[in-house]
This record gives sequence, structure tokens and C-alpha cells, in this order.
Amino acid sequence: MENAGHPSLRFRERAELLDFFLEIAAVTSETLDLDRLLAGVAGITTRVIPCELFAILLYSERRRRLRIHYAIGHRREVVEKLEVALGEGLSGLAAIERRPILSGDVQNDPRYLRVVDAVQTELAVPMLSRGGKLVGVIDMQSTTPHAYTAYEQSTLQLIASRVAAAIDHARLHRRIERQNRTLRALTRLSQEFSSILDLDTLLTKIAGAVRSLVLFDSFSIMLLDEQRGVLRHRFSSRYDERVTGDNFPLDQGITGAAARQREAIRVDDALADPRYIPLHPDIRSEVAVPLVIRDKVIGVMDLESERIGFFTEDHVRVLSLLAPQIAISIENARLYQELAERKKGMEADLAAARELQSVLLPRQAPEVPGLEIASGVRPAHEISGDLYDFFPQGRERTVVAVGDVSGKGAAAALYAALVSGLLRIMAPARARPSQLMKSLNTALLERKVDARFVTLLVLEWRHRKRQLRMANAGAMPPLIVRAGEVQAPRVEGVPLGLLEDREYDELSFQAQPGDLIVLYSDGVEDQRNSAGGHYGRGRLKGLIELHWQAAPQTLVDAVFEDLNRFSDGARTSDDQTLIVMKVK
Repeated sequence: MENAGHPSLRFRERAELLDFFLEIAAVTSETLDLDRLLAGVAGITTRVIPCELFAILLYSERRRRLRIHYAIGHRREVVEKLEVALGEGLSGLAAIERRPILSGDVQNDPRYLRVVDAVQTELAVPMLSRGGKLVGVIDMQSTTPHAYTAYEQSTLQLIASRVAAAIDHARLHRRIERQNRTLRALTRLSQEFSSILDLDTLLTKIAGAVRSLVLFDSFSIMLLDEQRGVLRHRFSSRYDERVTGDNFPLDQGITGAAARQREAIRVDDALADPRYIPLHPDIRSEVAVPLVIRDKVIGVMDLESERIGFFTEDHVRVLSLLAPQIAISIENARLYQELAERKKGMEADLAAARELQSVLLPRQAPEVPGLEIASGVRPAHEISGDLYDFFPQGRERTVVAVGDVSGKGAAAALYAALVSGLLRIMAPARARPSQLMKSLNTALLERKVDARFVTLLVLEWRHRKRQLRMANAGAMPPLIVRAGEVQAPRVEGVPLGLLEDREYDELSFQAQPGDLIVLYSDGVEDQRNSAGGHYGRGRLKGLIELHWQAAPQTLVDAVFEDLNRFSDGARTSDDQTLIVMKVK
């Protein structure tokens, strides 16, 4: 049939109609990918009903508006920005009345939304899923007057009725996939943020990471200046370009309200909110999330969009989950930056840094089931490049780590803090010491710091089985004493942060009551005396054999006293860490 100059396919036989139904069924059942599904629907529809402009608009219950999700012939800015309210235009009217709307002369139809002047005919058909739920609208436009008849309307209704449920399912699938991706991304980003110590690099990384989770037109990080009572601009990007920003008084703006109230604030229409400071006239919605660390607000993360009501509760939930890690990472990067800037002449500050390190490292030996523990640390400088920690993993397992960062002083201590932080993040998810070593090596190489690496010994203690599993990355092997005899189990590996794709051996040891386990850094063996001689492992083993029946703290004290006697006034050349554990 010819219809106003456009050929339109009619189903001449029942077999043709059946084939058409089967084709629709195939398109709607072969994929849950929303983009592929909409493209398939468009292909079927435009083949049987010719048009110059085609759009599939999907309905948002929260915004009560329709937005184009697939289009043919429409300008890009129309696809990106057009939002149609219920009852607005022919497509909005079809949505609210739940029925097809056909206009053969839109130029004289006041209901027509004038997007393209050449359009003469428009046909809008709602897509309704089970129970009459509005999924969206299929909209077709032609430059020929009265291009469509009741036949095209019925054909489009048939298509819409068959594809509505499939589109609804695909949108649900997309939401679930997005939530899963978000959770995975949050885990990954938390690890990445914690290991970036340059503040500018960190903020750039944060902006990109947030955009991968929540789209925005403008992004800012403002840090709190308590003395002046302002939020100071620290980083801003607009349309993925770095821009300069303004400072805001704490008692003004949506960002100020978020900082004062210590809670995320979402504004659907910024221009209608009296708190909004109108810096950009095209901004219509905003969400501001406070950055809090140890119950203290350090700043605000602010996102803006040109669309009204763009940000959702899901967006707020994602940003609120990410904000604490961002706050910690910013605080760590700021600390690192301050230390780097004051590297020369920072002797007074190093004393304060050592006090901070004493808080980060275990102040006293922890209570670990099945073990009596004592420890001692003697740094070569104000702060130590050695690290040690205990990570309880439930009731059954405790991970013990002892390591030594290359170099000394502040840089080594900061690198040690980075390694310790990564250990704390990774230990719960890695069941074996060898797996933990491999993951930690990969993480350090991804954030490689020139001339920095770490030797590390990791032990896993299972107190019910009295079992030790250990992996070593170039650290001093443990000394195990049983009935006065010292054993040195051989477990070796390459230091962390040097070589890629390293595998680490693992050794298991069945402990017995009374066994003594001695862990130490190489600074103990390497201690020199005034004549240039080394303390050495032989002297250490002899001292342990002499005092193996003593309490762990007594043995720790005895080793450090003997080191003092041996050094005979020579300075401590390397950090010295000693941990003694006795099996109960």
C-alpha cells in the first residue's frame, strides 16, 4: 500500500504475521543488554513503518519524565538533554493517557513539541508492561503530512506491547549489573586511593573514579580551613577539564550546609534552592557529600549536573560509601606532602612523627590465643623504616608481619606505613601467606616508588592446631627453638616492589607447647662495633640458646642489652626490631 508517498509493509497472509511475531520474540529474548535490545526494536519498527525521526523514550518514575535512550535522526543535543514531562507533547500525552497519539499535521497541532521544523506527522505509542506499568514511549515522526494511518498505529501498538516487558527486564538487569560493578569498583578504588601519596595525582584519580560511578558535569573537592571558617577550593573539573574554583564561607551554599550538618545533601533543582550559590547558570542539580575522618570534617565533595533531578538516592549511597576512603586518602596524601616539603631541616618534626608512628605500630604485644608475645623496636633515626603488626582474622587465625623498608628516615617510615595499610586491607581476603605476598607485590609495583622496596616475613598462626604457615620476601628467616635447639626454617622469596609476577613459597610448621619463635629485622645481625665487626647470627643464636626457657620479654631485654655491650658505643646503623613468641 502507498501512504502519502511512503511504502508501508502490510501483512498479506497469516504466515507473514506469524513470522513477524517470531522475529519480535527473537529480538526480545536473545539479550538482556538494553542497548542491543533497543537497537533491535528500532530495526524491526523502522523496517515496517518508514520514518525520518525515531526515538525510544524510557520513563523514570522518580523524575516522572521521559528521556530518549535510543534515537535515529535526532540531533545529539536533543538526545542528550531533552526530557519530556507526563502530558507534555504528543509522547508525554501518550504516556499519561496510556494510549496511542497520532497527529497528521503537527504544524497546526498545539500539542507538538517543536524540535524539528520539517516534521509533519508524529505517532507516539506507550509501552506498558504487566499491570499497566509505564515503561516508555515509541515515537515516530515523518516529514510527510498524514504519513501514518490507523494501520501503522495498530502495527506500532503490536510492537510496543511485545517489547515492553523485555525492555523492563533489561533495565532491571542493567541496574543490578551497575550495582555489582559499583561494589567491585568501590573495593578496588579504596585500595588504589590508599596508596597514592601525591595529592594532585590523588585528586585527579578521585575525579576520574567518581565519574566512572556517577556521571556529572562539574566536580569539586573543597578542604576545610577551620581558622578562616571557609571551604577552600582544592580541585575542580568541568566537562573533564581542570578549572579553577572559588572558596566558600562555611555558613553559605549547599557545600557549607553539607559540612555543617555532616551529611550528604541532594538538591533536585539548584536554582529553586535558596542555599545555592549561582556560579554557573546552566547547573540545575547538585549533591554535596562531607569528607569526615575520625569524626572530623576535613572537606566536601561536590557534584553538579545540568539536568534537573539528575542525582538519585543510589548516587548518594555510592558517594557516601566512597567518601570515608577519599577522606583518609586525602589526609594521608596531605601528610606525605607536608613531610616532603619540609624534608630539609625537619629534625624537630621527626620527633612528632616518631610519636605518631608509636601510635600506628602496636604499643605492646597483643594477646594472641596460644601465644605469649613480647616485642622491641630500636630505630636508627627518629623514626623507623621497620614495620611489624598483628592482624587477627576471626577467632582462629592471626597474621603476623615483620618487614624492613629500603633506606631510612621519614621516606622509609612513610613507605612502611603504606605497606602496613595495604597489609591491613588485603589480609582478610587472602587465605594464605603466599597469596598475600603475591597480591602485595603487585599492589606495590602498580604504585612504584623509585628506589623503594620492602623485605617482609608473614606468618599465619592457627592456635587450635598450633600451626604456623609462613612466606618470606627477602626478610630474615625466623628462629624456632625446641627443647633448647635452634632451628632456622628455610623459606625464601624476592623482596616486594622489585619484580613483577613473583610467586612465593610457603612453609608449614607444627608447633608444640614450649616452642620459641624469634622474628627480627636484619638490623640486629648487622649491628657493628667500634672495630667494624658484625654482631652476626651466631652470637644471636648463642644468646637465644642460653635464655630459651626465659619469658619472651626477658629474652627481648637480654638481646638488646647484649647488642649494647657488643656495639661498645658505636651508633645503631640500622633499625632493629625483635619479636619473641612462646607457644603456650
